[in-house]
Amino acid sequence: MTIWFQILDTAGAALVFIGAAICLLGVIGMLRLPDVLSRSHAATKPQTLGMLLVLAGVALRLRSGMDLATLALIGFFQLMTGPVAAHLVARSAYRTGQIDHGELLFDELDEQLTEEN
Repeated sequence: MTIWFQILDTAGAALVFIGAAICLLGVIGMLRLPDVLSRSHAATKPQTLGMLLVLAGVALRLRSGMDLATLALIGFFQLMTGPVAAHLVARSAYRTGQIDHGELLFDELDEQLTEEN
C-alpha cells in the first residue's frame, strides 16, 4: 500500500468521524429543542451534512466505480427526501395548531390559509 492510499484512508476515517459527530449533534438537538419547528431544523440540516460527510469518507475508502455510483445515489436521494419530509412535518404541525404563533417572526402561511377560506 502506498503512502497516498494511507492518506486517503486517514482522510476518509476523519470524514466519517466528523460526519458521525455532526449527526450526533443533530440527534441531541432533536431531543433537547422545545418545539416542532426547531426539531425539524435539527432533524434535517445536521443530519444531511453529517450523512454527506460519512458518504464522502466511505467513498475515499472504497474507491471503486460501482461503489461510488451507489454512494452518489444515496447522497442524491437523501438531499431530495430529507428536507421535503421536514417541510411536510412542519406544515402539518402548523395546520393542526401545534405551533406557537407568538414565536414566529413571519407567518406567511396564515395569509395563504385565510385566502383559501
